[in-house]
Amino acid sequence: MNEKMKGTLLTLIAGIAWGLSGVSGQFVMARGVNVETLTALRLVISGVLLVALAAVQNPQQLKQLLMDKKAMIRLLLFSIFGLVLNQSAYLTAIYHTNAGTATVLQYLCPILVLAYVCLKEKQQPTAVELIAIVFAVLGTFLIATHGQINQLAMTPKGLFWGLFSAVTYALYIILPTTIIKQYGSLVVIGLSMFLGSLEVGLVFQPWRHTMPFNGEIFWGLVGIVGVGTVFAYTAFLKGVSMVGQVNGSLLASIEPIASVFFAVLLVNEIFYPIDFVGMILILLAVLLVSVKDMVLARKTRNILKVKE
Repeated sequence: MNEKMKGTLLTLIAGIAWGLSGVSGQFVMARGVNVETLTALRLVISGVLLVALAAVQNPQQLKQLLMDKKAMIRLLLFSIFGLVLNQSAYLTAIYHTNAGTATVLQYLCPILVLAYVCLKEKQQPTAVELIAIVFAVLGTFLIATHGQINQLAMTPKGLFWGLFSAVTYALYIILPTTIIKQYGSLVVIGLSMFLGSLEVGLVFQPWRHTMPFNGEIFWGLVGIVGVGTVFAYTAFLKGVSMVGQVNGSLLASIEPIASVFFAVLLVNEIFYPIDFVGMILILLAVLLVSVKDMVLARKTRNILKVKE
């Protein structure tokens, strides 16, 4: 197996593991673990493990980041407005809907990033981008209403938190770009998760809630923390290093498909044909934007090669 094939396989596995993560969260919350406690557990365990991994793999970068006061302030802001908000919003969306629906709604994020870039750069979207936006809006409409304008097919809270998780996911992508370029993804995400666990602890005080614990909850936590966070993130980083950021992001789009599959298989969630139509439209929107970016990146590389 060549390096590109290995990278493709690792990235796909990471996306599938992320899909399992959301369903594991739904499984655990259905057994009495609240959103605040689950968010804190996920962040503190993942944060400690990823920081330990960063200390082994990138000790110099970790030390430099800890000594950089400006970067640490940016990291703190990212951990609050990107990471913690996204984690809690996503799990709350799952609680009020289901893992498959919440994950698909969160994948509206690239469309929001596209809108942000167009507004920031004061440029009009291209024809492909306009089609992607229309697909995304129509897909969200079908999932939320089942095609009936006068009523929602999900609770208003579920729709709000699903869309809000997409907004916070966009912040999760946009906010840390500068420090990730300087110090690397593993160091930045690991530290931000650890800081996020402290922030969640201070605000939500999860120790005040009684947490049920048994074998089912243990394996659910293994799914969301061990497989769906630590393993998925490290596999994704390794895969992306082999296939590139654009290809990696495109391959990781298997996450919502995996989430729907696991939701049906593991927690007996029921989806209607109109739900799948809406999901397909949203995924097509994401793929259109991703493929356009991939083609643009390749053209840019070819131009640079010609100039050389």
